[in-house]
Amino acid sequence: MNISNRTPLLDRIHLPADMRGLSMEELRQLADELRRETIDAVSTTGGHLGAGLGVVELTVAIHHLFDTPHDRLIWDVGHQCYPHKILTGRRDRIRTLRQKDGLSGFTKRAESEYDPFGAAHSSTSISAGLGMAVARDLKGEKREVVCVIGDGAMSAGMAYEAMNNAGDRDTRLIVILNDNDMSIAPPVGAMSAYLAKALSSNTYRSARHVAKEIAARFPRSLETAARRVEEYTRGLMTGGTLFEELGFYYIGPIDGHNLEHLVPILKNIRDADENRPVLIHCITQKGKGYDPAEQAADKYHGVNKFDVITGAQAKPAAAAPSYTSVYARALIAEAEADDRICAITAAMPSGTGVDKFAERFPERAFDVGIAEQHGVTFAAGMACEGFKPFVTFYSTFLQRAYDQIVHDVAIQRLPVRFAIDRAGLVGADGPTHAGSFDVTYLGTLPGFVVMAAADEAELMHMVATCAAIDDRPSAVRYPRGEGEGVPLPERGSPLELGKGRIVREGTKIALLSFGTRLSECLKAADELGARGLSTTVADARFCTPLDTDLVRRLAREHEVLITVEEGSIGGFASHVLDFLARDGALDAGLRIRPMALPATFIDQGKPHDMYDEAHLNAPDIVKTALSALGQDQAGASIHA
Repeated sequence: MNISNRTPLLDRIHLPADMRGLSMEELRQLADELRRETIDAVSTTGGHLGAGLGVVELTVAIHHLFDTPHDRLIWDVGHQCYPHKILTGRRDRIRTLRQKDGLSGFTKRAESEYDPFGAAHSSTSISAGLGMAVARDLKGEKREVVCVIGDGAMSAGMAYEAMNNAGDRDTRLIVILNDNDMSIAPPVGAMSAYLAKALSSNTYRSARHVAKEIAARFPRSLETAARRVEEYTRGLMTGGTLFEELGFYYIGPIDGHNLEHLVPILKNIRDADENRPVLIHCITQKGKGYDPAEQAADKYHGVNKFDVITGAQAKPAAAAPSYTSVYARALIAEAEADDRICAITAAMPSGTGVDKFAERFPERAFDVGIAEQHGVTFAAGMACEGFKPFVTFYSTFLQRAYDQIVHDVAIQRLPVRFAIDRAGLVGADGPTHAGSFDVTYLGTLPGFVVMAAADEAELMHMVATCAAIDDRPSAVRYPRGEGEGVPLPERGSPLELGKGRIVREGTKIALLSFGTRLSECLKAADELGARGLSTTVADARFCTPLDTDLVRRLAREHEVLITVEEGSIGGFASHVLDFLARDGALDAGLRIRPMALPATFIDQGKPHDMYDEAHLNAPDIVKTALSALGQDQAGASIHA
C-alpha cells in the first residue's frame, strides 16, 4: 500500500467500511485529507468543485455512521458527490471525472453500487428516497434511506410534493437539507447546536412521545392545542415550522462542518426506533476550505482546470463568442427596442446569459429558481397581458415543463418564446444534460415555430424572429460552446417564417442541415466535390413550419437527399419524410437518408468525439452519401 505524506489516512480508506471504527480525531483528519484530494483532482479535470467542498464533513459523517451501500444514500444534485466517489472505491479513477470513458460528474447507478440513484438534474431525491423506503417496508427489510438535498434543489415544487407525500405516511426516511445559500435559518451557534442534539436524542423523543400519550387523554381540542404549542415552540427556536407542517420531524439548524455536532446527531437519528420522516437542517459553506473558492462569487461552482496554489483557471482564448453570449447580446438589442421583452430563467442566469440581460434590464429579468414548470406558466401569464417573455432554459431542463408547454402555451396559442440553450451534445456533462429531444417534442405541437441556428449570426436573426412573432409560440435552439466566428449584426433581422436557404449549389447530392451541423455539411460537400460529386448544401432554419418548397426542390433536382440534425429520431427528418411521402416524392426512386442522434445515450467526452460516436461529423456524412450512391470510401461500387 502506498501511503503519501499528504493523505496518509485517506490512503487507508478504500471503502466506507474502512471508516466505521475511526475516532473523532481521525474523522477530522480524514475530512481535511478528503478536501485536499478533491481540490487536487478537480484541478486536473475541471468540474463542479464548490458544492463538493461544502459537503466534505457531511460525506465523512454519513459513510462513518451508515452501512452504505446497504443503506441507501442519494445525493441531490449529484454535483456534490465527488468526495463521496473518492470514499466509495473510485479514488483511483477520480482524475478521469467528466472525461471520455471516465467517471461521470454525477451519481450514476451503472457506475457503482454506492450510487443507488442517478441525479444530474435536481429535486428528485426525496421522491426516489420515499419510493425506496416504501419498497423496503413492503419487502420487510431493514435499511436506512438517506437523501442529501441542496437548498437550491429545495426550491423546486417536486421536493415539496414528495415531502407532502412522505409526511402523510408512517415511513422511516432521513432527509438532510444542505443549506449553503438560502439563509432560511438563523445563525448557527452553540445554542442551536445544543438544541439540535437535544431534539435528536432518545430522551427528548421519548419524553415527547409520553407527553403526546398524556395529551391524547384530554379532549381533542386540548390535545390539538398542546401539540400545536409544542410544534410552534420548536419552530420558533429552530426555524422548522414549515417542515413540521409537512409532517417531518425537524432537527437543526446545525453546523455542517462540525463533526462533533454532525456525528452524534446523525447517530441519534440512526438509532432511533421511530417510523416517520426526519429532516436534518445543515448549514454549510460552498467552497469551504479552499480560499479561492470561498472568495469567488460563484464559489467555484463549475470550474475549468486550475492551479491549486493560485486558483487561476485555465481558460483558452476563444476563437469566437459563445452562442450563449450572442443570445444575450441579441436579446438585449431586442429589449432596447421593445420594453415588453422580458427574460425568464430557472436558477441558471449565468449559464444562459440572462445575467447579462439582467445587468441591462434588472426589472425585466426573472430567475424563478429550479422551477421550470412554474417558469413556463409564469411566462404564459405574462404573454396573456401583452408582454414578450423569452423562456431561457437548457434543452434538458425544458423537458421538465412539457405539460405546461402543451397545456398552458401551445393549446392557448400564446406567444411565449423559448430560447433553448445546450441543444445537441454538450461534452463533459454527458447524457443527462444533452439537448437531444426538444425538436421532437416541440415539433409535434400544432402552431409551434421551431428554429435551429446554424451559426451565431443566424441566432441573432432568430431571436429577432421570435420577438416579432405575436400570434403563436416559438423556439430557437442553439448549442453549447463557441460559434463559427461569422460577422455579427448590431441587431438581428426577422426571418421569413418557414423559409430556409441554399448555402451552396450542386446537382447530384443534397445535404439539408438543421442546426450547427451545417459547418460539417460544408466540409463534407468539399470532400464529395473533390470526388466529382456535385453537392448542394441547404440550411433548413425551420423544422416547423417546414420549407416545403425547398424540400420539394432538393428532392426533385438531386439523386440523393440527406438530412442532418443534432437531435433524436422523430425530429426534423421525420417532418421532411412525412412531407415527401405525402407529396409523392418518394415514389420516383429518391434516395433519402436521415442522419440524427442514435437511439442511445452517449457518455461524456469532448463534443467532437461525441459527434464522432454519433456519426454526425463530416466523414460520416460523406460515407452516408457514398453509400446511398452504392459506393464505398474508395469510390468503388459496393454492389460489384
